[in-house]
Amino acid sequence: MTLKSATTATKCGQKSQVMVSPSNAVWGQRVTLTCRSTCPLSDNPNPTYIWYRNEQRLDEPTIQQYSVISYFTHSYSCAVKGHEDLHSPAVCVLGQNCFNVTYIHQSICALKESTVELPCTYQHPSYHVVSEPNWYIQEKYNEAPKILSSVPEYAGRAEYLGTKEKDCTLRITDLRESDSAEYWFTFKTRTQLDWYNFLQREERVRLSVTGLQVKASSAMVTEGKAVILTCRTTCTLTDNPNPTYIWYKNGQLVNTQDNYLFLDPVSREDAGSYSCIAKGYENLHSADETLTVIYG
Repeated sequence: MTLKSATTATKCGQKSQVMVSPSNAVWGQRVTLTCRSTCPLSDNPNPTYIWYRNEQRLDEPTIQQYSVISYFTHSYSCAVKGHEDLHSPAVCVLGQNCFNVTYIHQSICALKESTVELPCTYQHPSYHVVSEPNWYIQEKYNEAPKILSSVPEYAGRAEYLGTKEKDCTLRITDLRESDSAEYWFTFKTRTQLDWYNFLQREERVRLSVTGLQVKASSAMVTEGKAVILTCRTTCTLTDNPNPTYIWYKNGQLVNTQDNYLFLDPVSREDAGSYSCIAKGYENLHSADETLTVIYG
């Protein structure tokens, strides 16, 4: 019985391989996957294994060997528990004949009015030709999905950057809070004999669009007391999870780089309108928050 292995990664801990047996499996055949590691496991002679299907972690099994049915849409990788961030390269159980879409991020948070890219890659049998690549959107759980290019609100804002080979990245400009939704990529291929419609929807990208907001611990404070002004988003920005913040008071720059202003004690000169931006998004100001100081 022959075995087929994925490309071996370079770091110890990444030297796991998914072995597929038999190597000449056909669609619908049961195969055995084995997770092998060349790293020393002397500190853990009986490790627990983590399995991934299409980059999604599986709850079961936790053993070294895993029996699956081979499908065009499934690829697998594995890791030793405790080293989940160093899992093996993914292996398609049907060699180069898999249909699959992989998203770099399962969820993305971006600022309102900015531009975001939803990067993804896909694969298909080499003898298939892609004819209809499409992104879908589902805005609410109980609503039917729509082809993104057919939604008028995205005209001129949604741009497909992909190609007919491997790349399926989507770009959306001038983001609105209403763009918060689930997105996924599909495609049709054709051969000389038939068509294949790839519509897998288990894996999606959840886009959350947030604005910057200034929130005061108290919008009205007595002179001599303390107040905290916080610049925040409703989710952590994917492309800049720890941004530098720039504050403005009455439109004038305030010299701080934190996401908060701590005013203690408050004086009458502190009264005014405050706003903030995240560095790198200088044209995307938050709405103003007015701080009122009551004279003591």
